[in-house]
Amino acid sequence: MSLASTLAVSLQGISGNVVTVEVDIADGIPSYTLLGLPDTALSESRDRIRAALVNCGEVWPHRKVTVSLSPAWLPKSGSSFDLAICIAIVSATIELPEERQSNLIFLGELALDGALRSVRGVLPSLIAAYESGYTTAVVPLANAQEAALMTRMNIIAMPHLRDVLHWMRTGERSEAIEIDLQWQESSPLLDFCDVAGQPQGRIAAEIAATGGHHLLLIGPPGAGKTMIAERIPTIMPALRLAQALEVTSVHSIAGSLTDRSPLSLVAPIVAPHHTATRIAMVGGGAHAIKPGACSLAHHGVLFIDEAPECGNGVLDSLRQPLESGTITIARNSGNLTLPARFLLVLAANPCPCGKFSGRGLSCTCTSVQVRRYLGKLSGPLLDRIDLKVHIDPVGRVDMA
Repeated sequence: MSLASTLAVSLQGISGNVVTVEVDIADGIPSYTLLGLPDTALSESRDRIRAALVNCGEVWPHRKVTVSLSPAWLPKSGSSFDLAICIAIVSATIELPEERQSNLIFLGELALDGALRSVRGVLPSLIAAYESGYTTAVVPLANAQEAALMTRMNIIAMPHLRDVLHWMRTGERSEAIEIDLQWQESSPLLDFCDVAGQPQGRIAAEIAATGGHHLLLIGPPGAGKTMIAERIPTIMPALRLAQALEVTSVHSIAGSLTDRSPLSLVAPIVAPHHTATRIAMVGGGAHAIKPGACSLAHHGVLFIDEAPECGNGVLDSLRQPLESGTITIARNSGNLTLPARFLLVLAANPCPCGKFSGRGLSCTCTSVQVRRYLGKLSGPLLDRIDLKVHIDPVGRVDMA
């Protein structure tokens, strides 16, 4: 058999399309041609696949190998196509049982020794495959916890290419692998009861968390602005399963999931530094587009400390996601829309020196400097912030 096909998934943001991987092996000068708008990482798959097959005792075809990824108009990126291409090449060289190959999604990167390495975006890839009518997928063992979140699919987690080929030929798995699905239901490190005093700040945080109102905290250094903001996710309602899967999908394509607990029912909090660029805030990149801070804070809190110190246009770039709950990134290859429905919490000093307000503090700033400093928060941005609270330092009596 010189023609074979397998299935993989190409991601665009957290949405995906099932891709048919076709391999044709014909007589001619030995070569390897990859069609279908692959990126650099995908174009390098030839050497990874060849080395993996040889080191697993398989035969690399010394003929003309043509690999087509369809639909051809759709750009493909990443190394998650390695396993699908490899299985298609083996099937075109040495026929594999058709019943175990059809309607099967393959995801995984190949190491040179044949080991299956983890890839980004497994969960959104499986969701896209399920929505297209596919119910079985082969994934790397390192992605087993994440893949198990897709409970409506039959997940086959394998550690090595040799195990995948053995299973496809015989139907037997080298070892039974049980996946212990875990999720995080609470945040044990932070508690709102740690906040002493600050009744106005605590009430404002409760209102913001309950109603989803954006919050601006203004006060001198040490007043407790950061402490209050970091604890807002602990009093927000627990995420519903659909929301948790959305959050996990965004963090999956960003590569920020933890192996121990990929699914969290706790609202996330993302706190970028005030020197972060617009791309770091909204997402982007020269090649593969990665989610920014506003997408990583989806269904959670985006906390920006020292907000007036942010660069020009950084805070104003949040106006679209604050209004629509999504962020659209335009590139030559097309527009990419990522979810970004978050609670924005800004913290700011009242003036450049931070001592404009507060008992026992002596400000050295002029009125012009104060107006210029707070003027860095634009009017259109402030119009989208419902709660603006001034916080004074807590005295010793309030701390007792």
